[in-house]
Amino acid sequence: SKMTVKAVKMPCTSANVYTKVPDGGWGWTVAFAFFVVEALTYGIIKSFGVFFNDLMESFDETNSRISWIISICVFVQTFTAPLSTVLSNRFGHRLVVMAGGLLVSTGMVIAAFARSVVDMYVTIGIISGLGYCLSFLPTVTILSQYFDKRRSLVTAVASTGECFAVFSFAPAITALKEQIGWRYSLLSVGVLQLGITVCGSLLRPIIIKEQEEVKAQPPEESTETKYMLENEQTCTSIESIDSGVDITTSPSNVPGKTKAEPKSEEPKQHGQIPVENNSTPPEPKTKLLDFSVMRDYSFICYAFFGLFATLGFFAPSLYIIPLSLSLGIGKDHSAYILSAMAIAEVFGRIFAGWVLNKKPIRKIYIELICVILLSVALFAFPFASEFWGLMTCSIYFGFMLGTVAGTHIPLLAEDDVVGIEKMSSAAGVYVFIQSLAGLAGPPIAGVLVDTTKNYSSAFYSCAAGMVLGAVFLALVRPCKTGLCHRQQQQVEESPPRPPPELPDDFIDMDIGKAENSGKGSDSV
Repeated sequence: SKMTVKAVKMPCTSANVYTKVPDGGWGWTVAFAFFVVEALTYGIIKSFGVFFNDLMESFDETNSRISWIISICVFVQTFTAPLSTVLSNRFGHRLVVMAGGLLVSTGMVIAAFARSVVDMYVTIGIISGLGYCLSFLPTVTILSQYFDKRRSLVTAVASTGECFAVFSFAPAITALKEQIGWRYSLLSVGVLQLGITVCGSLLRPIIIKEQEEVKAQPPEESTETKYMLENEQTCTSIESIDSGVDITTSPSNVPGKTKAEPKSEEPKQHGQIPVENNSTPPEPKTKLLDFSVMRDYSFICYAFFGLFATLGFFAPSLYIIPLSLSLGIGKDHSAYILSAMAIAEVFGRIFAGWVLNKKPIRKIYIELICVILLSVALFAFPFASEFWGLMTCSIYFGFMLGTVAGTHIPLLAEDDVVGIEKMSSAAGVYVFIQSLAGLAGPPIAGVLVDTTKNYSSAFYSCAAGMVLGAVFLALVRPCKTGLCHRQQQQVEESPPRPPPELPDDFIDMDIGKAENSGKGSDSV
């Protein structure tokens, strides 16, 4: 009983210790915290467009210069993902998320007193952007550790926080601006984002202690039994130093280590037994950022999928209203199209989580089907010529976007990619690679629109990126299985090791002892 208490005793008294992944318990509280963090991070980012006209009038700037505020914010959020991983592994998820909430709130509050758009670049773009990174990524990582069988469903449902935030925050902020102005409204948003710090305090670390205690005993028992049977079969005498008596009391005597030792050391071995059983092996140091995932071909393919697929995430939300206006659709009806897309995204996230929660199922293939269907949706937008056509495409795109956006990061925890053990480092590297597409995607689409004078070209470019992402996603599973098969072939092709050579007099010694003892009895 003392050994069990020492094994569970941890420096952080608030850590939750389980014998296996709970698939619930305190994980439900973590899921709720992730829902709120999603609403206060991505929900605010997607709702920030309500301030665009006010900022253009106050700072006398163009739409493109104001849009760089969110572009810088999203880039900093994704580019600093490895830093979030390093800090989480060093100081824990809870402290990092709480610090991120303070940065988000501080940047937004200071932005309320900005005097130029450059001030907005620094406050919202850099300070709040870094806070968004420190808040979001550790939360989704620790949520994946609390769930196994229900991981996909819980993560998908909790990620709908940003969708519900778009519904509620946009009209609420608009109404608030009419009462107190955009500066005090932005200040109120910054104060509200302090809720991220409260959510961070709910992220208790989780520790699984099953393997150390349960799997330690069976090998020793089987080893002792096997060796005692060998002693009986070889008729080793009780006088032998390698007898079964010493094996049951000395853990150093195992098959293959049959070198004789002096009898004088036996008491020391007996005295060392409690020390060896009671002492816990030193835990390996956790790497702050495990770059070994970059040597995993399946992860490399998955990272390229995220790089190219990100090109297709932003186009409809940025260009659906300009495209509808170019087709002669009114502003009110254009807003309805965007709202319908957000509603459909909620159902898409929930549906994807429900499907991926089914067993047995290869989740990476389900994700591939969703990405292919999402590519079809992007290709369909340019063919819409009136309101209901765009509405249909938007609902279809929103639903398929929800199936991909809510699951592509949690899928890193699947064994087909890197597994739950390396998810923290993999998520940091994965989101960092995504930042490159997030920064380059809007300018590329903008150049195509300016060159062709047609908003449809933006959708074609994003659809092409999504198709490339689907190609790399299709290679993830073959890369994982191909490497495993190659390793198995190497093992099979390697020449078998010869059995250990035994001394020539190994049996003669025991036979000689038996003959001597027999002669002694005959003489008596």
